[in-house]
Amino acid sequence: MTTVIRVENLGKRYRIGLAPQKYQTLSEKVTNAFSAPLRAIRRVQAPKADGADTLWALRDVSFDVEQGQVLGIIGRNGAGKSTLLKVLSRITEPTTGSVTLRGRVGSLLEVGTGFHPELTGRENIFLNGAILGMKRAEIERKFDEIVAFSEVEQFIETPVKRYSSGMYLRLAFAVAAHLEPEILVVDEVLAVGDAEFQKKCIGKMGDVAQQGRTVLFVSHNMSAILRLTQESIVLEKGRLALRAPSSEAVDYYLSAGNAKAGERLWEADEVPAESAPFRPIALRVRDEKGNVVDTVRSVEPFHIEMEYELAAPITGLRVGVYLTTARGDQVLTSFDTDDQKRFEKHGARPAGRYVSRCTVPPDLLNGGRYTLGVNASAYRVRRYFMDEQALNFNVETSGAPGMQWPEARPGVLRPRFEWKIETK
Repeated sequence: MTTVIRVENLGKRYRIGLAPQKYQTLSEKVTNAFSAPLRAIRRVQAPKADGADTLWALRDVSFDVEQGQVLGIIGRNGAGKSTLLKVLSRITEPTTGSVTLRGRVGSLLEVGTGFHPELTGRENIFLNGAILGMKRAEIERKFDEIVAFSEVEQFIETPVKRYSSGMYLRLAFAVAAHLEPEILVVDEVLAVGDAEFQKKCIGKMGDVAQQGRTVLFVSHNMSAILRLTQESIVLEKGRLALRAPSSEAVDYYLSAGNAKAGERLWEADEVPAESAPFRPIALRVRDEKGNVVDTVRSVEPFHIEMEYELAAPITGLRVGVYLTTARGDQVLTSFDTDDQKRFEKHGARPAGRYVSRCTVPPDLLNGGRYTLGVNASAYRVRRYFMDEQALNFNVETSGAPGMQWPEARPGVLRPRFEWKIETK
């Protein structure tokens, strides 16, 4: 296989800010003018030490990409993903290291760059296409396909300043998506438009991958990463943390990459005085390995735990969670004493510190964002504490039933039923 991208010891350093300059006298300015050449020579000869105003967005990153490979790039915000793509796209120069590219590079980093609000959609297609490196004949040949993909045919002769933000992004992505470079660099632009258009964008990226072009694909959508790539790299704080098959890279990212998320801690001043003697401490979502995460896989079990303290005994206490969708639709309610035997065993809880933990089975929830609310009460006696929107988390559906079809599956549940197909 031919190596089309080679990154060696790549580093990118930014200055966070400049120190304020004091006023200078005339003699100081004359002296600085004469000494400037000498200072320049010293800067070249001596490497500059990192200071408090220095930020390394990338450091010692090395990897190769073969021709026709689709490589995923994942990491938390600020990990250096966009900086890496900007260096590869020649938008910014590296501070250290080198990048070797074989072939024309097309970048989908910031859709809409080069659009002029006073020009019509038709005029902006030709303008933006030229900026992105397309020849006029190539734009004319693909014009109808671009317009059809964007779904703005009715407004193609209207100035884009009158477009909605969604229409604007649709047209911009349609132009960029119809480039035909040997190397395609794609940032998180597949989040434009509504759900249907996002599926169309992902489908387009799948077509590009099948045509044998080399693609670097950055996304926070782990389903898209798993669907479009076979191998991925994980960036952490500007460094290459892992390169592995995409399934392993996604597992690493969901566990280690988000270890600080998926937890709600209550400070003392956040708890109403009337909650006493009950005091909430923390609500957490843990994956099956015990890591605190804000994204779980639908095909794996995960755990919800509520940590709390009782300053005095409470009789009849039940601690539970409300699970709702991001839109506020109720999914389920569950309490730690729903089981009759457990209710009888813990009818009276002495003062002390507790953790109530439940396990959500695999193949239950559909993909999406969910909200956890908590409730601590004694039935028909007293409500001690309630927080209806204590914690948000995501459910990711890679490997879930029916994922071979790219269509969205409605509903909050995605169970794996046992089906039989018989011939009569």
